[in-house]
Amino acid sequence: MSEHTHEPVPYRTFILIWVALLILTGITIAVSRVHLGALNIWIALGVASIKSSLVIFVFMHLRQESKLFKIGLLVMLSILAIFIGFTFFDVLYR
Repeated sequence: MSEHTHEPVPYRTFILIWVALLILTGITIAVSRVHLGALNIWIALGVASIKSSLVIFVFMHLRQESKLFKIGLLVMLSILAIFIGFTFFDVLYR
């Protein structure tokens, strides 16, 4: 088994991602206080998707992985999004 060597991520990147996650958490809290109807769920899911992609790409070092792994993860997340979307449509039209 070959071992991959990755270049270290600078501390500045970690701090910027942390600040971005704090700002996105603030957006999530602010949106939860405003009544926007069904749009609240979509905004919350959008912000959660951005936050999770930041964590996956930086803290879990996905940006340094192979293209095949990235494509596989993208396909899996797309299928998950489709299933969640179908669930929302099912609940919406009952």
